[in-house]
Amino acid sequence: MDLGLSGKRAAVAAASGGLGFASAAALAADGAQVVICGRDRGRIDDAAARIGNGCIGLVQDVADAAGGAAFVAAATEALGGLDIVVANGGGPQAGNFASTPVDAYDTALDLNLMSVVGMAKAAVPAMQAQKWGRFVAITSLSVRQPMANLILSNTARAGVTGFLKTVALEVAADGVTVNTVQPGLHATDRVRQLYGDVQPGGRIGDPGDFGAVVAFVCSQQANYVTGLQLHVDGGTFGGLQ
Repeated sequence: MDLGLSGKRAAVAAASGGLGFASAAALAADGAQVVICGRDRGRIDDAAARIGNGCIGLVQDVADAAGGAAFVAAATEALGGLDIVVANGGGPQAGNFASTPVDAYDTALDLNLMSVVGMAKAAVPAMQAQKWGRFVAITSLSVRQPMANLILSNTARAGVTGFLKTVALEVAADGVTVNTVQPGLHATDRVRQLYGDVQPGGRIGDPGDFGAVVAFVCSQQANYVTGLQLHVDGGTFGGLQ
């Protein structure tokens, strides 16, 4: 299916590996011009080469609002504008209520909330002006179903979900959609670090399949899909909504 992404200009944060890489690869495969970022020059250059289709790799840490905004600015300059932003970032340290110090929350909120706020503030107004845009954040299933020993991620990602739901309502009339995609467990380095090679339920997600979902949310066909929190988890979430 043609997703209407050919020639669209996309920025995907933290995309040297994992779900960011998979999302960037899916967008490029559907014809988008893609800029990605990561903290390591070697890894980001390798990722850009594997994605192909002229993908541009930038060295940028998106661990806070300033870093997120700087990435959007650099990607905008590289492509002459942006139509799509996929906000993504690494997960904060593991821990529970008892083991997590108060000052760790500031770092986690910068990483998984304020970085997205920075990207949105830098990207969405220009999308409104051009009357077309897609802003998608990769968050976590923990927004719906908090995960044990991940109290920082549970807290920060719930906040960004509320923020983007609010933005979605404010910019819908301008042709800009704002959504979050919430992964369960996929075969990424982050999941291996947290859980080893264990596959709860005997099944783990393919990052490539997740990337294809992100590309669809960015598509022309999804122009009436906004304010969505889409969980991609192989049926792990136990609720009815």
